[in-house]
Amino acid sequence: MLNAIGLDEVQESAYRVLVGLGAAEVSDLAHRLTLPEAEAERTLRRLERQGLAAQSSARPGRWVAAPPAVALGALLTQQRHELEQAELAAALLAEEYRAEATEPAVHDLVEVVTGASAVAHRFLQLQLGATEEVCALVTGNPTTVTGVENHAEARAAARGVRYRVVVEREVLSGPGGVEELAAALGRDERVRVVDRVPTKLVIADRTLAMVPLTRRTAEPAALVVHASGLLESLMGLFEGVWRQALPMRLSAGTGSNGGAGEVLTEGPEAPDSTDLRVLSLLLAGLTDASVAKQLGLGLRTVQRRVKGLMELAGVTTRLQLGWHAYERGWVAREDRAGAQTGSRGLRPGPRAA
Repeated sequence: MLNAIGLDEVQESAYRVLVGLGAAEVSDLAHRLTLPEAEAERTLRRLERQGLAAQSSARPGRWVAAPPAVALGALLTQQRHELEQAELAAALLAEEYRAEATEPAVHDLVEVVTGASAVAHRFLQLQLGATEEVCALVTGNPTTVTGVENHAEARAAARGVRYRVVVEREVLSGPGGVEELAAALGRDERVRVVDRVPTKLVIADRTLAMVPLTRRTAEPAALVVHASGLLESLMGLFEGVWRQALPMRLSAGTGSNGGAGEVLTEGPEAPDSTDLRVLSLLLAGLTDASVAKQLGLGLRTVQRRVKGLMELAGVTTRLQLGWHAYERGWVAREDRAGAQTGSRGLRPGPRAA
């Protein structure tokens, strides 16, 4: 936890031991940290230079820890000062950039990023730099960064950055697809699904976008598009796909702020959380067999639950169940177009009940 103020793992462990013991000799510290004595002494010397440890004046050969409130407080103050200086430098550079690029040349509006590591780094950087909203179109075939590897998404969402994401239906059928979706919904991200998205795309704060180049390239490559008419067109493309997509919700209480993750119909005559997961996946277009596989249920269990939902809704067909699911608030609904799309997705599986 103290790496932010310049301590590596060994130094932090050594300081924690010293704080716990009050004082210790090099041999004792080396034994507790399972380090050679020479390495333990070098670690103590580094802590001494940082003001976190000192040799005992009363007993030569023993080391004592500096009081954490004083020693760590000094390091934190120094880090804050350095961060403030870096922020000031960044602000000055940004102002200089704006002054020199009030009317940027056409070739400055688009960057070409090549290579898997460069594309992945730029993709993560785009999200970490966002302050308001990230919009994304996601396919079922990630080439550089998978949903599991996209740690920037969780970090940005934790800072309050809003996410609107449209995923291809294939994503739900892939390994870990439902788990990734549940994690996104748990961060209060708004997620929708369609059969196909026209292209992979991520847009940060409506000022910067990233879109992959054609697959014919020998290595992964992407375009980074700055504020321009092209960026506005990409934003329009996203909004068009977003309006046609079906809102997703997997279970009750998904969102931390209530909202779309809350089951609106309560009491004994309401479906349970597993029923809602089954219903949401069926509305997304998965077959009974795919739903069973994704949720770890038996095929007959899925079919029995669908039959129970039909009886609960008082309907005789799955199409009617789709309509009633929206009307009763069992699944998320934001507009009529989404409800109609969802109803068509609720189709019988290969062995429907």
